[in-house]
Amino acid sequence: MPLRTLETWPHGAIMLDAQHTRFALWAPDAFYVSVELEHGKSIAMLPQANGWFETEVACPAGTRYRFNIDGEMDVPDPAARAQADDVHGWSLVVDPLAYEWRHSQWQGRPWHEAVIYELHVGALGGYAAVEQHLPRLAALGVTAIELMPLAQFPGERNWGYDGVLPYAPQSSYGSPEQLKHLIDSAHEHGLAVILDVVYNHFGPDGNYLGQYAAGFFQEEVHTPWGAGIDFNRREVRDFFLDNALMWLLEYRFDGLRLDAVHAIDNPGFLQELAHRVRQQVDTGRHVWLMLENELNQASLLQQDFDAQWNDDFHNVLHVLLTGETDAYYSDFAQDPTAKLARCLGEGFIYQGHTTRHGHARGEPSAHLPPTAFVAFLQNHDQIGNRALGERLHQLCSPQALEAATALLLLSPMIPLMFMGDEVNASEPFLFFTDHHGDLAEAVREGRRNEFADFAAFHDPERRARIPDPNALATFTQSTPSFADNEQAELYRHLLSLRHRHIVPHLPGAVALGAQVLGDAAVSARWRLGDGSTLQIDLNLGTTARDCATSGPVIFQTPASQDAQLPPCSARVTLSPVGEHP
Repeated sequence: MPLRTLETWPHGAIMLDAQHTRFALWAPDAFYVSVELEHGKSIAMLPQANGWFETEVACPAGTRYRFNIDGEMDVPDPAARAQADDVHGWSLVVDPLAYEWRHSQWQGRPWHEAVIYELHVGALGGYAAVEQHLPRLAALGVTAIELMPLAQFPGERNWGYDGVLPYAPQSSYGSPEQLKHLIDSAHEHGLAVILDVVYNHFGPDGNYLGQYAAGFFQEEVHTPWGAGIDFNRREVRDFFLDNALMWLLEYRFDGLRLDAVHAIDNPGFLQELAHRVRQQVDTGRHVWLMLENELNQASLLQQDFDAQWNDDFHNVLHVLLTGETDAYYSDFAQDPTAKLARCLGEGFIYQGHTTRHGHARGEPSAHLPPTAFVAFLQNHDQIGNRALGERLHQLCSPQALEAATALLLLSPMIPLMFMGDEVNASEPFLFFTDHHGDLAEAVREGRRNEFADFAAFHDPERRARIPDPNALATFTQSTPSFADNEQAELYRHLLSLRHRHIVPHLPGAVALGAQVLGDAAVSARWRLGDGSTLQIDLNLGTTARDCATSGPVIFQTPASQDAQLPPCSARVTLSPVGEHP
């Protein structure tokens, strides 16, 4: 890590001891900056080189403060470690050492053991409420929970991708200490904790950076959320690099999932982030780094990052399970069976292939291990980006879903599930926000117009029935119930098989290829690290298919003694070492 100098202050309020705090703000467009304390005290900050302002103040943890720019504008600290209320109000001085960890010897889990459960903290009731689910999830066979973004956002409810204060855990979910207690408790149950972080943009309400640090952004670089972030600037890079390290070192998160890195026009930043994390984390500690990346850059997965969310896996299976081919699913509508075979045999489907927009997407990925790909049948995006938030079990047959679930949980790829998948929750997961005024109206109409390309919503009257993201009911409907049922028993059984037969032998696993058996039917094989061969035969079609077994069957649905694969079925076999089909 580069030595800190006057030119590279750590952003924000850093406690020097129990009664003294150093404040630093990068404000290159400001002439004068002061720290304003809640009870009326104003302390001028000293200008430093390269646009920095800095001062030390006698104030303890819990002090409320904000910055004043040029005597004209009060703003929250962009690197506030906590907010007293919302994104427009007072920031709080936080003592990162105040929490007493109960499981400080926790070293994490190896990546190949990952079975990931994505959840939304707000929908489950906050940090403390999430803790109540930990014993159930550990018993299910989950080994890691992934929290949707926590950076402070406007209002009390949001998916998290509208965050504007990346260092401050959302205050409506609880305090920083309650978040640390959740992580501590997860470690007690053997669960790693991953955080989804958003480094590609800021939300539309509460980001004041552009008013005193225009250089934080590149106006000539356009993203879906506005001007791109200028990662070429050292101060900007350090803002996000230090943020990543804060979550991993101070909060003891076990990994980060970087949202939509295809919108970060700077591969060097991503590589520097990975290198800094590896340098700073204690030797022997397992920390996971994964990407969401529409560009399918296999090169980033060779050394710097552990894995990428494999949207290709979900998209092609969604087409096969539901028959839907609207919007981005149209890229998977042509010959989806061959595409599924490529996915199982090589990782990505799009490896330089042309999309519906006429652009080449992706890089060759067959050389990567299967654990470089996070597979899922649905996640927050694929449920919540549906107009009505329907879940997959409401869109396809239960037999086909069971077969696809066997593929998900028993393939050598890293499986991810979304909260409620394990019980076929009937509740939707809708897109929700807590905006007001003109912004609320723009979000409401923008949300409905997103679906104009979908056949079911060509009619404006039908689009008008799409739930208002800002309505409280939209949020409250999105909390799943978790009554134990046959689906939960299926998950427990499949994950017990995974942990017994597959996980111990994932290091060194390689794909041996996949073949098309017929329409919507494939057979895929992998050599595991101990030399055994795993084979998964999947038939999501309507016609039985011939497919010889290659070893002892460890799971089959529906149960059958027939060598053929019946419609909507899956068969998983594991050949002992030395027996190669």
